Amino acid sequence: ETKKELKTEKQALRKLEGSTVSNVAKDNFKADFGNPSDLVWKRSGVFDEASFTKDGKEWKAFYDITGKFVGSTKVMTFGDLPAVAQKDIKAKYKDYTVKRVIYFDDNEANETDMLLYGKQFEDADNYFVELSKGTKNIALQVNLSGDIFFFSEF
Repeated sequence: ETKKELKTEKQALRKLEGSTVSNVAKDNFKADFGNPSDLVWKRSGVFDEASFTKDGKEWKAFYDITGKFVGSTKVMTFGDLPAVAQKDIKAKYKDYTVKRVIYFDDNEANETDMLLYGKQFEDADNYFVELSKGTKNIALQVNLSGDIFFFSEF
């Protein structure tokens, strides 16, 4: 029973050592996305992170401690959200201003969880909507069906 409990616990993400981006991550990125001219790499805690522009949108690709692709984010618009989510956000968060919408596209072949807004979550394709009201900033998670969940305050 104890072994079963341990398996169901979230695996903690391991912090990357040093400040040099993994060559394995760089090679895998090139195979995944090619060689964009504005590519910028950084090591950000638990991921090697590539920032670039593709199809006129800002993207980030994340690679884990072994250099394997975890997933990517790209900046979207509020209008890209499912219609039901747009309607619900406008009604429930009418006092907030939409700051940014990002789409997280999970690499289903990698079981590593993702970390956004300082919070680890299970991999799944989702939108994240950043809202602000005065000095309060929150992120909502919106699944592809349009269901909305409070995700984090940041």
